[in-house]
Amino acid sequence: MEHRRLGKSGLYVSEISYGNWITHGSQVEQTAAIKCVKAALDEGITTFDTADVYAGTKAEVVLGKALKGVRRESYELFTKVYWPTGPGKNDRGLSRKHIMESCHASLKRLGTDHIDLYQMHRFDFETPLEESLSAFDDLIRQGKVQYIGFSEWNADQISSALSIQDARGYTRFVSSQPQYSMLWRVIESQVDPLCGKEGIGHIVWSPIAQGALTGKYKPGKKPPAGTRATDKKGGANMISRWMNNDVLTAVAKLDPIAKEVGLSMAQLAVAWVLQNPNVSSAIIGATKPKQIKENVKASGVKLDAEIMKKIDAVLGSIPEKDPAKTVSPNPRA
Repeated sequence: MEHRRLGKSGLYVSEISYGNWITHGSQVEQTAAIKCVKAALDEGITTFDTADVYAGTKAEVVLGKALKGVRRESYELFTKVYWPTGPGKNDRGLSRKHIMESCHASLKRLGTDHIDLYQMHRFDFETPLEESLSAFDDLIRQGKVQYIGFSEWNADQISSALSIQDARGYTRFVSSQPQYSMLWRVIESQVDPLCGKEGIGHIVWSPIAQGALTGKYKPGKKPPAGTRATDKKGGANMISRWMNNDVLTAVAKLDPIAKEVGLSMAQLAVAWVLQNPNVSSAIIGATKPKQIKENVKASGVKLDAEIMKKIDAVLGSIPEKDPAKTVSPNPRA
């Protein structure tokens, strides 16, 4: 396992991160989830990503149990705040009240006294940005949070936040967590150049496009039983955008390219996002330890320019590149 700096910060993260978005607390049982975390540690993964909202807060609990007894300094623990975690009007968003309460609740569920990276899970149109940034800065000064970032913000939102942080003397963002894969490339024209300029590293989610880039789904055929595409609780809605013949036919053409470089299609997909110099880490999920053992082989892989061109050629116009697709819920709209 190789490591990279998170943006221009001094923090190193493993090139492959382990995330428990739609697995822990929902798709797989606790015992299986803990086995996956142990497998991740055994394979050299030191970076673990979760969020308060995952599995209705249960994902944090499971991750905390899985990491219990592991030397705290040996891993990097990331979580997030924004989405509803309760029925109340203040149980959501990026108000000072919710940020502080959610951070304390996450610390308790995770069984730790600090979070290495705390992230704003979406942009909040209802809370003044200065209020949210002030609360995050206070958490850093209190020692409860070490670094801060955001997820799925557009370029204008990022620029506005950085301007406030610089003007107020607040700690700056060091990370962005966007969806990024061969099929979803909406950050490339605006967000990625801005983050590169500002020293913000990407921790990308869904580098395998929820499994669509593994090759297990074939054009013209029903998804195999037990896969994510058939699991209504495990992300079937998310992967549905890729479950059409045009996409799956193009994806199938990646198989010879993967074989050419001695990788599985999933490994090729993870290696592809890691070719972007602004990507600090790629998040993978798993329901079985063997999936982790396979996907970590993408760490350290270098794909030459000709291979990258071949990938672009076979995918053609299939990848989504519209920067307007980076959106947060806007009650004001």
